[in-house]
Amino acid sequence: MPAPRGYSRPEFHVPVTLQSAHAHRVVGRSLIRVARALYGIDVVLHAIGDARQMEEVEGLVDGLLGAFAQRLDEEIARVETLKSANGIAAVPRYTNPSRVTFRISSPQLSQYANLIQALDRLTVGIDTLWLSGLFSNRQRADAVYTWRNELLSVGRRIVEIEARARDFARRQGKEEEIAAGDAAATSVVVLDEEGELEGDEEEVAT
Repeated sequence: MPAPRGYSRPEFHVPVTLQSAHAHRVVGRSLIRVARALYGIDVVLHAIGDARQMEEVEGLVDGLLGAFAQRLDEEIARVETLKSANGIAAVPRYTNPSRVTFRISSPQLSQYANLIQALDRLTVGIDTLWLSGLFSNRQRADAVYTWRNELLSVGRRIVEIEARARDFARRQGKEEEIAAGDAAATSVVVLDEEGELEGDEEEVAT
């Protein structure tokens, strides 16, 4: 007798090249945990939880992602203005870019993946200003670490928000559905070449 077919969910497969070590670190440290949380919010918990509660959770996450995206876009624009004002057109080449494919299974996960790519673009811009002598070593380090850590902080906030909704679902006896969502999230990013992204056991553990 053939094994039962698993649930067939829709996904976008988005191949990208991440240049900077900071984008690599966000992917390695937090993407699986955030994907697990966002998949739970967008799909699993929405299907099994209280509709009003799920809408409230989604609104909180949308607010976090939207507010950070706006600030990040403004900083990218500021860096690009500095480059233009100083006649800088060169773009640095990176010694170890990573080619990855994001497997996007929820709308908010798409937003988070876009933020990682925006962080990568910002880092490239900051490195360009540094290599051109417009940013000091300290200015460069402060800028890139601040934005990377703020994106990691957004990820942690999302995980915390989803954890409260997850507790509600567990009280409804929905452990099987939650486990299925968790398993789906582990394949959210696929390396398109040999090697691995820098990770952190503490960040990716359940």
